[in-house]
Amino acid sequence: MTAEQECFVYVVLPGATEFVTAGRFKLQKDRQGRPVGAFVYGRTYRERSDAVELDPVELRLGARPFETGRMGGFFGALRDALPDFWGRQVIARHAGMGGASDFDLLLLGPDDRAGALAFGRNVEPPAPERHFNRTLDLERIQHVADAILADQPLRPDSAQGQVEELLRGPGTSMGGARPKTTVEHEGALWLAKFPAPMDTWNQPRVEHGVLLLARRCGLQVAASQLTQVGEADVLLVKRFDREWSGDGYRRHRMVSALTLLQAEDSATDREKWSYRLLADELRRASDRPTEDLRELFSRICFNAAVSNLDDHPRNHALLSRSSSWRLSPAYDLTPGTMRTETRRDLAMVCGLEGGLLSRWANRGTIVAGAAWFRLEREEAESIATRVFTTVAVEWESTLRSVGVSQADCELVRGAFLYAGLNLDAQTATASSG
Repeated sequence: MTAEQECFVYVVLPGATEFVTAGRFKLQKDRQGRPVGAFVYGRTYRERSDAVELDPVELRLGARPFETGRMGGFFGALRDALPDFWGRQVIARHAGMGGASDFDLLLLGPDDRAGALAFGRNVEPPAPERHFNRTLDLERIQHVADAILADQPLRPDSAQGQVEELLRGPGTSMGGARPKTTVEHEGALWLAKFPAPMDTWNQPRVEHGVLLLARRCGLQVAASQLTQVGEADVLLVKRFDREWSGDGYRRHRMVSALTLLQAEDSATDREKWSYRLLADELRRASDRPTEDLRELFSRICFNAAVSNLDDHPRNHALLSRSSSWRLSPAYDLTPGTMRTETRRDLAMVCGLEGGLLSRWANRGTIVAGAAWFRLEREEAESIATRVFTTVAVEWESTLRSVGVSQADCELVRGAFLYAGLNLDAQTATASSG
């Protein structure tokens, strides 16, 4: 990293479709050589009657400068706008920057990044992207994705154009490491998630089925569809941070739970990966905390029921469609590969086991933490019963209804059997009582 790097931060305000300049971000090293980030809102921006904060934790709207030495000097809201693992691969392939820094990636990231922020060297903001790939482009993009995954060269006659197409939509924190792009479809933007060579089962169909199952459990979930690319299935997940308004896309601010928890991705910071701590932040930041806390508790039960052990803080988010914040719809819900039939641990602390904080995805453990979510134990038991029962009874028929093969159902069966084990344990407990 050079001695000092600086850029302007732009935001699309609620109800608008054009960027305005919100402030300036600077990254430099302290005397010990450690990166330190600084951000300040611009005076002109602060004086706007419609100015909003970039996130509800670290960057509350105000005149004072902000500074952080955490996360390589990046504030959480800015880190959320960085490309994820897949996006980094695409940008590195396009720009020939295998060792690109996070600051470089902040500037090189595409206009379809999650949330409402953008970054640039000029004080005047750029015009927002108006045109996106269509579903009819997916087959060409799939070939590029396959080549990137295999680290193979692209055809010289069209490689540049294809990578340019794919670069428009590498995705960010809403999709993890899987190959994907953003496409325009039915008057909205969707995240297209491709199959990958290492998939054990038809991942697009299974994930689509699990999202539908979550809706049947009463959860608020991102809309999804399946489409065909040649002989392959591709999952389309509707982006809830974009909304067509007639003259462009409105962009909704979005911050991950990782930002709310002021935590990092590394294992050394996992003590902050906690639904209890996330519930505390929701009580402070959400416009309707009681509703959001109940929804979050329901999602914990669902993650346990389907053995979604990849429920890390990047897979939860807060969304702002106006000046206030709410829990975003659920996304990235997939069954895990099981190593044991009797115990599964979620990525985040989810309840109490013997009075101690625990990640055990067990019904009793989860319900024991009901007070964190402003729930009486009876209501928590009712939610858990509804979710575990729905999953245990309907998972296979739901997956089969979206075309998951019987062979793939057998491959994922162990993930869903855990819901029945939790119901059996509850029945046994009630009988003994």
